[in-house]
Amino acid sequence: MYLTTVFGNLLIILAVSSDSHLHTPMYFFLSNLSLVDICFTSTTVPKMLWNIQTQSKVITYEGCITQMYFFILFGGLDIFLLTVMAYDRYVAICHPLHYMVIMNSRLCGLLVLMSWLSVVSLFYGTILGIYLSSASTQSSYSNGTASVMYTVVTPMLNPFIYSLRNKDIKRALKRLVGMVAVKVPIVLGLKKYT
Repeated sequence: MYLTTVFGNLLIILAVSSDSHLHTPMYFFLSNLSLVDICFTSTTVPKMLWNIQTQSKVITYEGCITQMYFFILFGGLDIFLLTVMAYDRYVAICHPLHYMVIMNSRLCGLLVLMSWLSVVSLFYGTILGIYLSSASTQSSYSNGTASVMYTVVTPMLNPFIYSLRNKDIKRALKRLVGMVAVKVPIVLGLKKYT
């Protein structure tokens, strides 16, 4: 699931960056969401996989605080980027003639920056309280299931939900795969005989 998450989101980023037709606000936000999903999942899953492999549940205090900081940062960014994407779609639907004027590159950059800043200021304290709450008041099985759902399953499904049903993304992915299929033999020094 982790590899599917990373690979799927990485494909979205590569498709958007390599296709000039996808250099629009919606795809800019989508590629940012994909990057955040990779970072969000990579914050906890590698350590979790290591713990499962070694049958150890040990983490240092510094490691825990660092992991928690980045987990909160990227989790909050997911929420705000989804909000920004909803605003983008609102403008596109309700003000289609003014869409390119309203959603200019400066505003898009500002919205992404504000998403980053808002996460730090609003969510850090709240989620810190949740993680530091008494362990005796929470069920470890339900906490584990919930953790896997929002740290692994949701970021894994985002590329499928938000983009793979989109014809523009499908076209860009086909071009990307075509470019890779042509360049890989050349890089490896293989000659194609016809």
